[in-house]
Amino acid sequence: MKNFHTALIFFIGFVSSSLFQDSVASVVSTGDFNKDFFVIWSPTHVNTSADGQTRSLKLDQESGAGFASNQMFLFGQIDMQIKLVPGDSAGTVLAYYLTSDQPNRDEIDFEFLGNVSGQPYILQTNIFADGTDNREERIYLWFDPTKDFHTYSVLWNMHQIVLMVDMIPVRVYRNHAEKGVAFPRWQPMSLKATLWNGDSWATRGGQDKIDWTKGPFIASFRNYKIDGCVWKGNPRFCRAATPANWWNQYSSSTLTSTQRRWFKWVRKYHMIYDYCQDNQRFQNNLPRECSLPKY
Repeated sequence: MKNFHTALIFFIGFVSSSLFQDSVASVVSTGDFNKDFFVIWSPTHVNTSADGQTRSLKLDQESGAGFASNQMFLFGQIDMQIKLVPGDSAGTVLAYYLTSDQPNRDEIDFEFLGNVSGQPYILQTNIFADGTDNREERIYLWFDPTKDFHTYSVLWNMHQIVLMVDMIPVRVYRNHAEKGVAFPRWQPMSLKATLWNGDSWATRGGQDKIDWTKGPFIASFRNYKIDGCVWKGNPRFCRAATPANWWNQYSSSTLTSTQRRWFKWVRKYHMIYDYCQDNQRFQNNLPRECSLPKY
């Protein structure tokens, strides 16, 4: 019996230690771009401050650039302050997104579509689930995103995906998997940011090309926070509604009443395209989630 008690105490201690390690591992970011990210494309076009606190990407005729997180994770919240390409940025695309990089990939996209000087910036969002996308929404931002840094966030949990601008929800994609709607819930994803030439489609459907004489085009990043479940090969830990996985708690399972008011405001006054209203594109057979509640 004594041996049993000793073994039981050891087991409880082991489990407690494991849970503590998982809890610690849930906070991923150090605030230093050099420690949390690696350059995936054109290091000569990536500039990082000496303290690692700020980073910029450059696009010119030679190349664009990009970086990705060292870790992959399943669920959490990510905040990143970004200042977009100023001036005539027509044809440029800054993408800030989560991706699983698998053939049947899951992905959560912010795409900032450059503009002709004096025109409002367009934010396009998209959701890939089990390899299928075609879920674009577009809004005009209600401020000039090139003048200062603004915070762009993704909350991703078992219940919903919420994309936010300065904590105002601009996009909600609810988990309706039980009703046959694909939802990213099994594949871990990494965080990436890329700046690239999208002038074949990005600005007025590709009518406005990049004016290289206005370059180089530079976007800046700072003050990021990644609070997510680090992928260790077992989705069970990340799917659990533990105190460490606060994003899976009931309080984060749907929009608050205040968030709903802001969300309705964005959709009423700033939305310019919603795939769920494009009957022509889908030949009057809109995707299933379009008829289901967002919260």
